[in-house]
This record gives sequence, C-alpha cells and structure tokens, in this order.
Amino acid sequence: MTDQTSYQVLFLEDEPTICEVLTEYMTLSGYQVTSVPNGDEAISLINSRRYDIAVLDIMVPGTDGFGVLAKIRECQPEMAVIMLTALDDEKTQIRAFNHYADDYVIKPVSPIILLKRMETILRRTALSSAAVKASDSGLTLDSEAYRALYNGQRLPLTLSEYLLLQTLYRHPGRVYTRELPIPCIKTVIGVGYQFDQTLL
Repeated sequence: MTDQTSYQVLFLEDEPTICEVLTEYMTLSGYQVTSVPNGDEAISLINSRRYDIAVLDIMVPGTDGFGVLAKIRECQPEMAVIMLTALDDEKTQIRAFNHYADDYVIKPVSPIILLKRMETILRRTALSSAAVKASDSGLTLDSEAYRALYNGQRLPLTLSEYLLLQTLYRHPGRVYTRELPIPCIKTVIGVGYQFDQTLL
C-alpha cells in the first residue's frame, strides 16, 4: 500500500460536486489536496509549489487541461499526471499520452478506482526516483529487468540477490541477515548486513 500521507495532489476540476466528492475521498485517504477550478490558477500554483501528482480535467475555464499538462512537463517533469475528463474519443486520449500523461480516466469514475490508479502511478514514480537516486552514486536499479548496474557494469546478481539489494536500498539503515557481493553492503558485527551508500 502506498503511503499517501506525504503526497501533494493538484486537482483541477471546475464541476463543484465532482471536485468536492473526489477531494474528500483523496483527503480521507491521506493525500494533501489543492483543488482549483480553472487552468490559470493551476499554472500559478505549478510555478510556485511542487506536487507529486496532478489530476486534471481538460475542459475547464482559462487554460485547458492540456495547457496545464504542458506547463507541468516544462516546470515539473517528474510530476505524475492523470487526465480526468468526460472526453472519451480516441483522438483526445492519444493527444494526452503524446503529451506524456501517465493515465487517462473517463468520467464518471468511481472514487475508489481513481484512488487505486493514483496509488499505482505514485508507486511506479517512486521506484523510478529511487533508481535515479541510486544512479547518482554509480548504482542503477532496473526494476523492470531485475538487474543492477554499478558504474555502467552489470552486477552478477541472482534474482534473489537483486530483490534483496532493492529492499536494502529502499530501507537504508535497516539490518538484514543476507550477504551481497557488492561494496555497498556493510557488515553489522553480530547482527547482519545493511546498505551503506557511502561505500560506493
């Protein structure tokens, strides 16, 4: 289960009832939600604050949802984006994905389904962020291919070893009782092993 308590959500929706209901569901699920009724307000916020995910209606007053999406990709390219709209034609959906939307949800939508889609996307972006942070120190974790590279060289890890390394990296400082043949595993005498990025 994704820990939503630290996630900031930008919600662009001009229909008051939909905005109220979905904002309440997101808030009850632990998200920190900022709701705006028009695209110009959304762009103003994007220029001044950082968000983890945006849920954007397309047909809104002022700058439309596509304009807001373009601004996000320009200013905060790492932000996840879900397009939430009544427009269900293929051309509009293709346009959204061509502009790097992460998902496209057609109204009316079950609030629970929307929350699950948000959770899935945030979990995926969190894994990508972890891989980027790891690569900054020479270590790259490829969660799709289940492989690890150190300074561009693939490490000779079994699947079990890769999964353990991934777990160690996501929980730095936590002690485990397995050993990996790479320099970032530190021995905790009498206890086990832990990930130590300073050893890389």
